[in-house]
Amino acid sequence: MAPKLINRDSIYNLEKKNTNLNEIKNKIREYQKFIKSNFDYVGENFAYEARTLHYNQKNKKKGIYGTATKNEIQELKEEGVEAEMIPWIEDKSN
Repeated sequence: MAPKLINRDSIYNLEKKNTNLNEIKNKIREYQKFIKSNFDYVGENFAYEARTLHYNQKNKKKGIYGTATKNEIQELKEEGVEAEMIPWIEDKSN
């Protein structure tokens, strides 16, 4: 098998992909900052809390965010509860 040669074009394409990836990560971090500032974190209880808000029609000043499985999100949607999955980047500043 012949070795893969690296030329300027392949380096440029790799750098461009990394730049695009960094732009996407930065945009996700912007969304995360907005969500953390404007929504209440409910952790693993997201599905339960979403149902509570929906069925009890609580007037909550803030929306909620937390963790749910794809199956739980699908069940919520089938029940008419508005819920979406978004990508989340864990903060590794520790």
